Amino acid sequence: MTNRRDFLKTIGVASAGAMLAQSDLFAKQLMAKPKQIGLQLYTLREELAKDAKGTISKVAQIGFNHVETFFNYSGDASKDLFWGMKPAELKQVFADNNLKSYSGHYQLNDYLTPNNGKDDALKTQIDIVATLGQKYLIVPVPPFGLIDKMTIDDYKFMAEQFNKAGELAHKSGVQLGYHNHFWEFKPLQGEKSGLDVLLEETQKDLLSFELDLFWTVKAGKDPVELFKKHPKRFVMWHVKDIDKQFAKAVYPAAAQQGIFTTLREVKFTEVGTGAVNFKEIFNHTQDLQNIFVEQDQIYRDDKFESVKMSYDYIKNNLI
Repeated sequence: MTNRRDFLKTIGVASAGAMLAQSDLFAKQLMAKPKQIGLQLYTLREELAKDAKGTISKVAQIGFNHVETFFNYSGDASKDLFWGMKPAELKQVFADNNLKSYSGHYQLNDYLTPNNGKDDALKTQIDIVATLGQKYLIVPVPPFGLIDKMTIDDYKFMAEQFNKAGELAHKSGVQLGYHNHFWEFKPLQGEKSGLDVLLEETQKDLLSFELDLFWTVKAGKDPVELFKKHPKRFVMWHVKDIDKQFAKAVYPAAAQQGIFTTLREVKFTEVGTGAVNFKEIFNHTQDLQNIFVEQDQIYRDDKFESVKMSYDYIKNNLI
């Protein structure tokens, strides 16, 4: 016959076991890796220009679950189209191919330029994002004319503008985001970089970040350290690889020689064939929502074979 002491001991052990099981499940959920793989369509920009619908169909056939758009805003609604298609038409093409689009890259040159700040492009593109059913409006670069001249004050202005834009975007159910290259890591004031300014001076709920793993590693930075230092900021990644023959970090040399000279020292390759340690990075997916294959330049004749190689590596080895 079980006495009261044995009964309580049994209950205590059972409760502890249940708590441990729940804790383990919670930890696994925190580290769960995304099961969907996306493609930044800029990778296939030449193919899209020739045959947009056919290219999108081939992307779906490879196995991609979603795509990230890119958009060249000029202010002329008759010309600002996606390969001749209005946003609603493009959304239907995605649906016809069972593809989602959670985010897109958009241009805010005027809005982010000091002594300008015009928000026409911002308002127009928020509407486009909403029409496409996207969640994220991603800004991929500082103002084009300032890329090689950005100062701490310029980044501070960008941060201020992002906070305002984030509030406006929220009214349409859209989240603002920023995508890095290597120049945001340039030391500008002591060791402080432009990316430091954007992370420190924007509100977490108003600006998310899409970390480009290629450019981060190429700048000599460790993505994992960024995840640890800035939790819940890097919700999307561009997954792309560095050719092993071009693995050397661009800094500190890039700080002296300028951006366009530095770009000569850059070469891309298919995911899993280069220098980036993706397996270590993919052990830190606690904040991750979406991943995208991207390759700025493809050197193979068959561009679709290239993106399939990257897709297959991620599916079979990383998620």
